[in-house]
Amino acid sequence: MSTKITFIGFGEAASALVAGWGAGTHEVSAYDIKHEDAATRGEIAKRCDDLGVTCCPSVKAAISGAELIFCTVTADQAVIAARTAAPLLSDGQVWLDLNSCAPSSKTTSSELVEATGARYLDVAVMAPVHPKLNKVPLLIAGPHAETLRPVLESLPLVPRVVPGPIGSASSIKMIRSVMVKGLEALTAECTLAAVAAGVDKEVFSSLIKSHPGTDWPSQAAYNFERSMVHGARRASEMEEVAKTLKDLGLPADMVEATITWQRKLSEVDVAAPENARQTPPETIANALLAHIRAK
Repeated sequence: MSTKITFIGFGEAASALVAGWGAGTHEVSAYDIKHEDAATRGEIAKRCDDLGVTCCPSVKAAISGAELIFCTVTADQAVIAARTAAPLLSDGQVWLDLNSCAPSSKTTSSELVEATGARYLDVAVMAPVHPKLNKVPLLIAGPHAETLRPVLESLPLVPRVVPGPIGSASSIKMIRSVMVKGLEALTAECTLAAVAAGVDKEVFSSLIKSHPGTDWPSQAAYNFERSMVHGARRASEMEEVAKTLKDLGLPADMVEATITWQRKLSEVDVAAPENARQTPPETIANALLAHIRAK
């Protein structure tokens, strides 16, 4: 049965879910702030057109009549998006917050949404959306999680309910990112230093002996590509991770360093390899070093 769905933010995650469902499966619309900029309007319009999605000129137009509203903006815009949308929401609508935010940020967004009579769902996306698309594993939490689980499964999506209040799903994602995004930053720093010193072959050989389950050269190349393409978004997410740790009364030293590296790699004017795992990591590192050293 077709469901009227809208997306606030229509980037990689949103378009992957729609692609997985297939054109025409649901009545889907989207609003993206890039549509307001003449320089990026065409990019959003084409993405919507390719997937059979109605491209809306405003948040109001997107939300009007929608049953499920997926918020898939950048982490630093999540609360702003909820605050902007709140006056436009009504009873019966569901706000699904897929953004990578601190539990305290999700609590703030939920209060804005629930005050309107709409329902709020804390959603954590627990793996890259490619190649899984709509089959990517999701954690959901909050007072409406059990009720909404079968609704999401019918789309279809793959949710798992996490017991606890709003923020319970997000806290798992945030704390996991300390390790996942931190390893990306550590890999970059280690590989760049190894290549700069001319000892990368020895370093990788030693790592393989110590941790034989990982193909370190391939993983280093892949991690470079992830940060070069998505580092700005990852840095915003890690700002929320830092907030999560500080809300717990903990220091966030490693997280702060990860933010620096993710942002640095995203800003370097070097094209990311199309097939990262098949690209020698020293090739990527040498290209990056030329720019990083210049700064």
